[in-house]
Amino acid sequence: MLRRVREIRKSDKGFTLIELLITVVILGVLAGIVVFSVANFNDEGVAAACKADQKNVEVASEAYFAKNNHTYAASINALVTAGYLREAPSGSGYTISYNSATGAATGALTGGGAC
Repeated sequence: MLRRVREIRKSDKGFTLIELLITVVILGVLAGIVVFSVANFNDEGVAAACKADQKNVEVASEAYFAKNNHTYAASINALVTAGYLREAPSGSGYTISYNSATGAATGALTGGGAC
């Protein structure tokens, strides 16, 4: 029995350096794919946040219009001061513009394009 165990141990060599290096390279390639996939999800999140902030400004503007003799607020800061928005929308990756004549809000992504 002891002799059989020794024979099995002699023939068991483990992994070679090349096999380990190939495994590390494969894991590195898979990690790179995951990193680029996650970056795409982040871009979608910024666009969704931009759309949400744009809609919040429009809703606050309409509420201000209804309560203040059918006039729109002069700016986003006026909506904040009047209590219709908790704070002015600010996000990295996009900006929200406000038209005081129509009460419309428009969003633009920093990289270009509307949100």
